[in-house]
Amino acid sequence: MAAWGLRAPQQQVKLLHRLLDGFDGKLTSSKYAGIATCSPDTALRDINELLARGVLRKSEGGRSTSYELGEPPA
Repeated sequence: MAAWGLRAPQQQVKLLHRLLDGFDGKLTSSKYAGIATCSPDTALRDINELLARGVLRKSEGGRSTSYELGEPPA
């Protein structure tokens, strides 16, 4: 996470640790909300922030949007 210069809220850190430790399946906003124990609105705000920073990237669109780790900056 330091590679992205990330100083994130605890729920984002918790999720990123889970992804880095080998998350099974696809990350969705509802799974994020469950892992971070936050509301679906907060999950989507966090995901959008992580997308903007390049920490996450979209892997599928539409109703089945899922996310995966982005590439750390060089």
